[in-house]
Amino acid sequence: MRTGARRKARELALSILFATDVGEQTTAKALQVVDHVLEVLVGQWGLEADESAKLLPAIRQFGVALAEAYFADNQRIDECIEGFSHEWAIHRMPGIDRNILRLAIAELMHLPDVPVSATINEAVELAKIYGTEESGKFVNGILGAFVRSEEAEVKPT
Repeated sequence: MRTGARRKARELALSILFATDVGEQTTAKALQVVDHVLEVLVGQWGLEADESAKLLPAIRQFGVALAEAYFADNQRIDECIEGFSHEWAIHRMPGIDRNILRLAIAELMHLPDVPVSATINEAVELAKIYGTEESGKFVNGILGAFVRSEEAEVKPT
């Protein structure tokens, strides 16, 4: 899958997570309207019809897989975020930052075929696009701490 398609898939997954969190939709409802959300995003991305037809299946598949990875392990992922975001309770974080972190940590934990650096870079870029001026640094710091801790656990003693 092309890098641009993966970015778009992450945007789809972010939309799904945001809808369940901030929009207070149920997981089932958010997943039911994936095709409608994808339609809206395609309009925002300005994809041509032929490009859209070629990329949408992969975007949908990867985006839904990311969202489902979070939903399947949401408690543990949220605990990780709180553990690495010293003095920031997860419910007090800006919604976009919280959901970008959820998405990235779900990807790091459950989709090992994606390079760690790609996951972190994409999360930081999404934070810069959709978050505040400080979001990119905040997301990068927490993901960096998470990755360092995970690497420390698997290194031989």
